[in-house]
Amino acid sequence: MAVSVELGKALDKSYENASLDEVLAAPPSALAGLTEKHDELLAGLGIKTVRDLGSNKFFATAGVLVALAGKAD
Repeated sequence: MAVSVELGKALDKSYENASLDEVLAAPPSALAGLTEKHDELLAGLGIKTVRDLGSNKFFATAGVLVALAGKAD
């Protein structure tokens, strides 16, 4: 099943037409709002690609906690 997702506003202009594999292999600054300075800071945490950022256990845990906060009683 083919899936189409519009990520243009979430990506830096230079990655708007990139494939998913290209975006995942790109530095975090491929995401709109992040810069090369962020790349340097994140590299200090071992995060060198968008894939690394998305699969980082600390960022994933924080994302789940935020999602749960909206559902908690």
